[in-house]
Amino acid sequence: MVTKSFIFKRIILVLSICFITDALCQQDPHYTQYMLNTMSVNPAYVGSKGHAVVTALGRTQWVGLDGAPDTQTLSYDSPIGYNGLGFGINLVNDKIGPSHEMYLDGNLSYTILTGAEGNLAFGLKLGGRLLNVDWTIGRSRDNDPTFDPANNIVNKFLPTIGAGIYYHEYNWYIGLSVPNFLRQEHYDAENVIGETAVERLHYFLITGYVFDINEDIKFKPAALMKLVFGAPLSIDVSANFLFNEKFRLGAAWRWDDSVAALAGFQVSESLHIGYAFDLTTSNYSVVNTGTHEVLLRYEIFNQARMKSPRFF
Repeated sequence: MVTKSFIFKRIILVLSICFITDALCQQDPHYTQYMLNTMSVNPAYVGSKGHAVVTALGRTQWVGLDGAPDTQTLSYDSPIGYNGLGFGINLVNDKIGPSHEMYLDGNLSYTILTGAEGNLAFGLKLGGRLLNVDWTIGRSRDNDPTFDPANNIVNKFLPTIGAGIYYHEYNWYIGLSVPNFLRQEHYDAENVIGETAVERLHYFLITGYVFDINEDIKFKPAALMKLVFGAPLSIDVSANFLFNEKFRLGAAWRWDDSVAALAGFQVSESLHIGYAFDLTTSNYSVVNTGTHEVLLRYEIFNQARMKSPRFF
């Protein structure tokens, strides 16, 4: 039997290694409703709900700013039998400036019981992406004509290998992951036009807790920290209330970047619709009118639905 003390010692050890490792990359796409799209953050999450889940998300960032990020995701995850295995697949379409990337990843998890309520999962992600960069879009920082289109990158395939650990009990969870261990070429918006950067390692730490206020109201604070050496630390903090297992209202804050309002509605036992509106608080606020994010999640139950306070 794996004890809680053993689990937390291992989590602290891995997290410590993350902070002292010399790694080099720019930020991957991020989501305001990360707490409902956890597989995009950690492969060990797949299969944790005990049934199949299909999630679609569309994010239009910094509306009004030419070349702003525009992202769509489609994912599916499910347990495999009753042997602790889970499988998931994730497709991402991401555009920013002259760059267009398509991600396709397969995720595999293995979960072990650590007590009456605890579950510890280990996840592996394997996949790749197609990178396209069209340098004819936009202008250089010195307002010179754009670079020769002969420098364009077209359909360059880059493999992905990532991993994560994820621990959850009845009303709380914590997870740590590295989406990609490989150093690869990547478009960097901070670079001079005509160049790409070497991708740096990303470290994601996610956690959340569900409080039962009463029989009809549940309160869930959650947080996501993204560490990329050479880039500013990214911290997301959110708080959602769930009313009568139907309506979800909340707010979120991204350090030195934005604040957001969140809402959700459980249309049926299986279908949940979520929406988030981000208002930029950084210097970009003067050139955009906010960010819109829509999420659809459909759960495929193979037996009677079990009540759970997690709503994640």
